[in-house]
Amino acid sequence: MIVFDLHCDQGHRFEGWFGSSNDFDNQMERGLIDCPECGSKSIGKAPMAPAVGTKGNKRESRHPAKEAQLSNAPMPPEVEKAIRQLANAQAKALESSKWVGDKFAEEARSQHYGEKDETPIHGKATRKEAEELAAEGISVAPILFPIAEPDQLN
Repeated sequence: MIVFDLHCDQGHRFEGWFGSSNDFDNQMERGLIDCPECGSKSIGKAPMAPAVGTKGNKRESRHPAKEAQLSNAPMPPEVEKAIRQLANAQAKALESSKWVGDKFAEEARSQHYGEKDETPIHGKATRKEAEELAAEGISVAPILFPIAEPDQLN
C-alpha cells in the first residue's frame, strides 16, 4: 500500500490509500477520486518528502522515517519546482564537498589563512561561529535542506 497526501482545488487536504502509484493514476483517469469534504474531482498530490527506511540490521530510531509534508497547503507548481531544484543543486554541491563535522569553523579558518589547501567542506557551526567566520571574510553559507551526517547513515 502507498499513502498520498492529496488536496483539492478548494484547498482541502486528505489522505488517499492506494495499491500502487499506478493504481492512483488509474483511479484519477477514471474520475474515481474526489474530495471527501466538497466532492471536487480536481485533485492533486500534495508535496511530500520521500520516506527513507532503516536497514534491518540497524537499531530503529525513536522517530521512524515517514513521509513528511513540505507544506500544509497546496504548493504552487512553480514553488515546488524551485524547491526541488534547490535541493538537487545542494545535493550535487555536497557530492564534491568533504564532511568535517563540528570542526567546520576550524577547517574553514585553516583553509582561509593558507594553513591547508582549499577544498569544498561542509559541517556544523553555531550561529556565533558562522558570524565570526563571515566577519573575518571567510565565505560561509547555510545548508538549506537537512542532510544526514555520514556516521548516521544506514
